[in-house]
Amino acid sequence: MVKVQGPMMSMGASGSLANAMVFSQWKGRPYVRALVKPANPRSGGQVGIRAMMKWLSQQWNGLADVDKATWEDRAAQKTISPFNAYIGLGVSRWRDFLAPSLADPPDVLETPPTLGTLAGVPGVRSITITQPITTAADGWGVAIFRGLADSFTTLFDNLIGVGTIVATADVVYVDSPLAAGTYYYNVRSITGDGQLSAQGTDIEVVVA
Repeated sequence: MVKVQGPMMSMGASGSLANAMVFSQWKGRPYVRALVKPANPRSGGQVGIRAMMKWLSQQWNGLADVDKATWEDRAAQKTISPFNAYIGLGVSRWRDFLAPSLADPPDVLETPPTLGTLAGVPGVRSITITQPITTAADGWGVAIFRGLADSFTTLFDNLIGVGTIVATADVVYVDSPLAAGTYYYNVRSITGDGQLSAQGTDIEVVVA
């Protein structure tokens, strides 16, 4: 990014030029940069990261004040907000296929939840995934993965969503829109101290 004083004979030029350069402003300062187009904004990696980031952002307001306060030191070191420190570390850990944590650092070894039998029901261009929770223990969330082959390996880039564990209520996730075909699902639980359970048994669901 290059800062400029009067781009295109103007103090407020914006937009792209010849599909090569972009003129805009950042914090009130005009700049010009190369035009970059993502190769595939719906790649597995991008979908997996966005799914985890969405879930983490939804959890922040529900965190206890004592847990929120633990992110202040990391935030101060990076000159960012505690929320951004929490999101940043959580997403960074997920790229390494490690679960995020409620506090920084997590200092309590928690007990993973006990999960019931995973089920999937097809609908119109959709599949409803239901994960019963037998014992909540210290469960925080359920990471939901989708594959196109039986016995697929769960990875950070085939995550499609995360459901929050609330006592022993079922975690329900609707996967849509889907083309007709056969899909496979698996789940792994997440505890508040960043434990990611082993994957369970795949289920197969067919969308007509």
